[in-house]
Amino acid sequence: MASGAVVPVIRAQPRAEDAKLSIGVGGKTAFHCLPLVLALQLGYFKAEGLDVAITDFPDEASALQALAAGSMDVVSGAYEHTINLQGKGQSIQSIVLQSRVPQIAVGVSSRNLPGLKALTELRGARIGISATGSSTQSVVSTVLLRSGLTGADVTFLAVGMGAGALSALRSGQIDVISNVEPVMTMLEHKGEVRVIADTRTLKGTQEVFGGHMPTGCLCAPIEFVQGHPGTCQALANAMVRALKWLRTAGPGDLFKTVPESYLLGDRGLYLTSFNKVAEAYSLDGMMPEESTRTALRALSALDPGVRADRIDLASTFTNEFARRAKNRFKA
Repeated sequence: MASGAVVPVIRAQPRAEDAKLSIGVGGKTAFHCLPLVLALQLGYFKAEGLDVAITDFPDEASALQALAAGSMDVVSGAYEHTINLQGKGQSIQSIVLQSRVPQIAVGVSSRNLPGLKALTELRGARIGISATGSSTQSVVSTVLLRSGLTGADVTFLAVGMGAGALSALRSGQIDVISNVEPVMTMLEHKGEVRVIADTRTLKGTQEVFGGHMPTGCLCAPIEFVQGHPGTCQALANAMVRALKWLRTAGPGDLFKTVPESYLLGDRGLYLTSFNKVAEAYSLDGMMPEESTRTALRALSALDPGVRADRIDLASTFTNEFARRAKNRFKA
């Protein structure tokens, strides 16, 4: 061998420390959980040596409580929770990004507020959100703040992300709804809401937050991440592979892979919903640092308890696992 030759260093793929893994979610049929569902349905977790069980909770707050109690290993939820919980002395870390924008739209009831002309007219409105402290509340609160209104000027009602949300709007219990797909497309499709803010797209999110607002991610306590690097790598591998699959998947691919019960009984409507959020998904599972700063600015503006100068953003996420997965799968 020539003396100047460079011998590549080959590092073995770390083995998962745990084969069985529990992942908690709040609303697994919603589109923000699609990459996770795909990784399971396509067998990508199994290919990484993982036996994953997904537990569906009524909302992300309940999933996070289960994580804190130790009954879940990982949570699929909004990145903003890593910031909020750090402010409360709890440390969880994002290990792979699913969605680079919230995938949430805010709509006003066509029946209750047909003549709404300015957001300032929402003072006193009843606003339906998925759950207290959720991303749906953060998004609509940010929209209100731009018009000089705060949470004290409206009434928030937790209505869930499925049938409960649809019923609350249709029965007139709420005047405004902030929710995810496919709920919002179902309401738009029948002219039941008029969308006034839209974070289902990159452009709409830029308009609301002044930058991209990362949302869906897999996160776990920092102690778990540090103690189970092989397991975290296996998770990131499966998720990045699913994200890559999603970039080129056609309607037929989706319908063959997504469980029939997720399709709303209307494949056309499901596809319309998917198309509204298609660009929201991360391309490679990597968390953009600038997006984390956008999230911190937004949260500190809404909650005085979130002190930007006391939050260590670098510890709220790691790109170590996603970067390796990206290189492995050429995502």
